[in-house]
Parts: sequence; C-alpha cells; structure tokens
Amino acid sequence: MAGIELTRIRLNQADVINGARGGRRPPTLPKLRELLKILAEVVDLNNAAAVLGWDEETYMPEGGAKARGQQLSTLERLAHIRFTSDRVGELLTDLKRELSGADPNSDAVRLIEVTAQDYTKAIRVPPDFVGKLANLTTLSHRAWIRAKKMSDFSIFRPHLEKLVEMSKQYATFFPKSDHPYDVLIDDSEPGMKTADLRAMFAALRPELVKLLGAIASRPQVENLFLHRDYDKMRQRDLGVEVITKFGFNWRRGRLDETTHPFMTSFGIGDVRIATRLVPNPGISSLFDMIHEAGHGLYQQGANPAYERTPLNESASVAMDESQALLWEYLVGHSLPFWEHFYPLCQKAFSPHLDSVTLMTFYRGLNRVEPSLIRTEADEVTYNLHVILRTELEIGLLEGKISVRDLPELWNAKMKEYLGIVPPDDARGVLQDAHWSSDQMGYFPCYTNANLISAQLWEKINQDLPDLSNRIRNGKFEELLSWLREKVYGHGRKFETQELVRMATGSGITVEPYLRYLKEKYGQIYGF
Repeated sequence: MAGIELTRIRLNQADVINGARGGRRPPTLPKLRELLKILAEVVDLNNAAAVLGWDEETYMPEGGAKARGQQLSTLERLAHIRFTSDRVGELLTDLKRELSGADPNSDAVRLIEVTAQDYTKAIRVPPDFVGKLANLTTLSHRAWIRAKKMSDFSIFRPHLEKLVEMSKQYATFFPKSDHPYDVLIDDSEPGMKTADLRAMFAALRPELVKLLGAIASRPQVENLFLHRDYDKMRQRDLGVEVITKFGFNWRRGRLDETTHPFMTSFGIGDVRIATRLVPNPGISSLFDMIHEAGHGLYQQGANPAYERTPLNESASVAMDESQALLWEYLVGHSLPFWEHFYPLCQKAFSPHLDSVTLMTFYRGLNRVEPSLIRTEADEVTYNLHVILRTELEIGLLEGKISVRDLPELWNAKMKEYLGIVPPDDARGVLQDAHWSSDQMGYFPCYTNANLISAQLWEKINQDLPDLSNRIRNGKFEELLSWLREKVYGHGRKFETQELVRMATGSGITVEPYLRYLKEKYGQIYGF
C-alpha cells in the first residue's frame, strides 16, 4: 500500500507525498521530517504508558498502584506537552498550506488532517489536567477491582464521583458543543453526537422489542449443558487453536490473564491479548479470547508505513469494536464455524458435551434470554444493556443523576428493559471496568459497532459467496485478506462513515443488522 515512509523519507522520490498535483512543488521535506519525528516521540511515550497499563492489568501487585499512577501521569503529561507545543501548530499550518493542491486522499494530506484535528482538541486540555486524570484513573481502577470483588459500590463511589467531575470539567474545554456528552463521544467516535445516538436507539429499540416478543412466543431452546464448569485451561487451549486459525500471529502477539478482558498494542509487532479465565458460564472465556483476538487482528493488519503516526490507529472505537464483534459473533457464533470446531470442542469438554448434538449446541449457544452481564448477553438483548449505560452517563453529565444513586437507578432500568434485577453490585453497577478507566462515552460505540459488523458481513458474503463453506472447512485466509484490504490497512486515514461507505457502498445504517438478527433467530426459533 502506498504511503509515507515513517522511519525514512525517500528524498529522491517526487511522490514522497502521494498525490501532489497541478505542478505544485511537494511540501518542504525538512518540515515533514520534523513533524514525523515529533509524532513518533509522542507515540513512543504513549506506547510506554500503554506497556505500564498492560502490566498494571496483568502482573502488577496491588501495592504498586500509587507509583504506577505517578508514572503514567508523568508519561501522559509529557506526551501531551510534546504534542501541543507551538512548533507542532506551526508545522501543521505550513504543511496544510503546502498541501493545498495535493490529492485529498493522499496519505500526506490525511496525516496532516488527522493530526490537526487531534492537535486542535489537545491544545484545549491543560497538561496538568491530563496528568491528574491519569493518576486518578489508576487509583480508581484499583478501587473498582476491590469494589467488584467485595460487591460494594461504596468503595468505588468516591473515585467515580471525582471522575464524573473531571468529565464535566473536560467538557467545558469545548464550549461550542451542543451537549456535554458530545465531547466524550467524540473522543471515541469522531463526529457522532448525542442526538445521533438517540436517533439510532429510537430506530433499534422498537425492532428489538418486537423480535424479543417473537422469540418469547416460541419454545425456548435448551442450553443447560452450558451451565456447567468448563475447564479454564482447556478453554484457553481451544481459544489459542481457534485464533491461530483465524490468522493471529504469535510472533507479534501474546496472551495473558486479567480481571477484565482487553487488547492493547505497542506497535504492529507487539499486540497483547488479555483474557479472564472462568469455568462458568459455559465457554465464555473462549469467546472473550475470540473477541480480543478480533481487536488484535485489526492491529496486526495495520499498514507498516503508518507506524509511529496518528494514522496507525483504528478509524474509531466503533470500527475497532466492530472487528471484535465480527469475529466473536458473525464468525464464532455461526453454524459453519461450529461445524468445523464442534468435534474439537466435544473432545476438550468431555463428558459435558458427549450427548449434545451439533444443532442443539448451536441453538443453545445462541439462546436469547435477558441476562445480568453485558459481556454475556445474547445478540438480541445486548444493545438494551448499552442503552441503559448510555442513558445513565448522559444523566451524570447533565447533572440530573447523582453517583450515589447509580446502583438503584441501574437496577430500576434493568427491571424496565430486561425484566431482571441484579442481586448485588458486582453483577450490577460494578460489572464494567469502563468508568474506572475514564471511558465514559465509550458504551454507545458497541451498538454502532454492531451495525458496522453486520453491514460489513453482508458485503463480505456478496464478495466471497463461498465464505460459509470456507469457514466450515476451517479456512479463514480470504476473510482476513478482505478485512485487511478494506478495513485494517487504512488505519485512521478515513473516518468511520467514509470507510464503511468505501467498503460497502453506503454509510452506516441499521437495516443490515436487523436483517441479520431476524434471519438468524427466525431460523433458530422457527418463526
């Protein structure tokens, strides 16, 4: 793929800036070189912080929290100061002017545009705020771990109160926003507004309720065989075999254990998956690994030419999450997938599955039933969990909801939306790590990701009409190749809506997702 050489700019090539037109001279190479050097240093600082964050989640003893918070605060503050320097602003201004006649889709133009967007946002945020937030997040996350273990929201509450206040303060740095929540969403999903979310949920919710009604009218499928203890290490071993077949490169990746599954990377040559290993319910640890491997495959499929620049990131949180969901559900919960892997699964978890047929297993795996835990929710009810969290976050930002009232409000909304009430805080308001990690505004991306994954899947099956048979035979090379070409290799060069339009022919829409759900669950439940 054509692109800027990040570690070496080819001074002897006129097309070092891909797409310069109109007889205009390419931008002054020393300025581009200088900007790339600064960006590389910023990326290095952020990646160093990410290594410390990975260690915090996997191996760091609890007593290291205070020092780790200070270390992260220093690194993130230094990265912020380096990136928001006046010199970066000067270079961006000069390079924008010199690139005015270049191809708007060239790597150089897109790099400058993306960097300028980040710079414009970053200069509004004081470095001291960045450092303070990094330190607070580290301490808050450790408090969340303790609170969840003891199922006691009061342990986490004072930390969350501080985080909410800092989120409100952060929103004030962008006074032209229509809604304070817009600022938080934009960090994860550039361009999306609170009004867009409400419209998306308004289009989805009645259709999901209707589908749930149709499913409820049919006999429930059996899945008691999943409510047994499935050996943790056998789940890990099967997960490794599955994601290896997907194409995950272990020379450039590794797998570790953690409390809450995640993926992080420090470059395309170092991608880390961390998963929880639990025996129950069912084989949930297997799907945690598949989900995080979806993120990892995205990172490993990045364009090497973009490394150490802002282009070497996913287009958005939703696009990144769509890839995890695509591999976890569109592939991992499909019948062709289990036609290939079920014999291995039966062998690994004998005697639990000895008398369970493939179709019984497939139907049970995709059983639709309201559940307490978002990460274990079925595809039909999942987005109701997202709506619940989004509404609470908006209320917190608007000041209409108090942190102290979250457990009660959470339980009330669970009763209203799903008809069940969490028996304790651990399975209720404390179940997600997002708030402790300063990821307020992240949850809506999951629903947007569901829409994207289904829309891409529909197009993939049009382009690869033999895909089901290939999956049935354990062959994933063409699927991975399609995703690398259409999604992974573009990094952050194009915004999410633009990238989806390029890949599928239209912007993000709810229809493919609803078609997918209705067809799949109509077959499973017989309506």
